[in-house]
Amino acid sequence: MSQPLPSLIGMNLDDLTALTAECGLPRFQAKQIARLLYAKRIASIDAMTYLPKAARELMAARYRIGREAPIERVASADGTVKYLFDAGDGCAVESVFIPEADRATLCISSQKGCKMGCAFCMTGRQGFHGNLTAAQIINQVLSIPESEQLTNVVFMGMGEPTDNLEAVISAIGILSAEWGLAWSPKRVTVSSIGRIAELRAIIERTDVHIAISVHSPFHEERLGLMPVERAYRIADVIDAMRDYDFAHQRRLSVEYIVWDRLNDDYRHADALAQLLRGTAARVNLIRFHRIPASTLKPAPMATMEAFRDRLNAAGVLCTIRRSRGEDIQAACGMLAGKH
Repeated sequence: MSQPLPSLIGMNLDDLTALTAECGLPRFQAKQIARLLYAKRIASIDAMTYLPKAARELMAARYRIGREAPIERVASADGTVKYLFDAGDGCAVESVFIPEADRATLCISSQKGCKMGCAFCMTGRQGFHGNLTAAQIINQVLSIPESEQLTNVVFMGMGEPTDNLEAVISAIGILSAEWGLAWSPKRVTVSSIGRIAELRAIIERTDVHIAISVHSPFHEERLGLMPVERAYRIADVIDAMRDYDFAHQRRLSVEYIVWDRLNDDYRHADALAQLLRGTAARVNLIRFHRIPASTLKPAPMATMEAFRDRLNAAGVLCTIRRSRGEDIQAACGMLAGKH
């Protein structure tokens, strides 16, 4: 079976400048091509009417746009929509569109599966089957029907974004560059389990918001939930974040799933407040969504509210994230890339 032609989407300005030379075009047309691909969202090379016909024919012989529509769409009763995309090699990935009154957020994937093996996550259970390319990442943004409504993108779908560093940074560049979608980087959030060197690279090479998955302030307990704690203690991860200005330039968030009688008491709230002392981090409490063959249970809402109030009283801004899309397996921790 022949391999598909290389995709134009996913290319940055340097890539497109090299492309113009290959096709006998002046360098300045690299920006025109970028704007057609990303801002105008063209679906065919023939639509690049700025370019001479001979150049378009040469380009079409060697490249394709690379836009691929989702292969499945499932809508939730609460308005959330889950999309399934073919990721090649017999794999699929999911993206979740979350409409709200003043926001339209897309939760996108960066890998086919995940290596991290967190005990509470369906994605981790399927193992790791490969990284997505920058084209496959940005295609999720460009190819859903609601693409032009989007106000925010979060790398919180399938996979660990820092484990696919260069493709994720390339996709962020396309989202935020003047020649790309020209979004403010403050419309993008990258969520990570805490690979420190790679987190530093994202912080230093982009201006996006950062979210850290904590889930327990205690080493042994977090290790039982998240094997990554063995290599990257959460105390060290938070210490590394102290080197950056999250008070003015961008936001640092902490993601904290609350489980019944596991990490939901005042002892945990006080330890979490101590862990975050001196940072500008805000905490998002997340209701656990049950997954098969797991003994973990969601904490009652009253318990989550008491935990939130304890953190706020300690000077740590804390909110409870509204759960969305559970009825279509689209909520946090439920993505599995399945039909």
